Amino acid sequence: MKQSTITLYTRNRCPLCDKAKSTLLELKEEWNFVLNEIDIEQSDELTELYGLMIPVVHLDGEEVAYGIVNKFDIGNRLQEKKADL
Repeated sequence: MKQSTITLYTRNRCPLCDKAKSTLLELKEEWNFVLNEIDIEQSDELTELYGLMIPVVHLDGEEVAYGIVNKFDIGNRLQEKKADL
C-alpha cells in the first residue's frame, strides 16, 4: 500500500506552526504517513507563496489546510485517500 506524504510548510517563531506540527504528530500515531517539514524562510519563492498563510499542509501535493489546522479535517482527508487506494 502506498504511503501518503504530508508536507508542513512552517517558519521559526510561529505558534500556529507549532500547534499544526503537534496536531500532525498526533495523527501520525493513528495513520501511516511520511511527515516532511519545510521552513519557508529558506526560499524566497516559498515565503512569497505562503508567507501570510502559514502553516500550510499539503497531502500528497494537494493543499488541504492552512492557518489553524484541524485534526478532524486532516483525518478525514487521510481516510478519503485510503478509500481511494
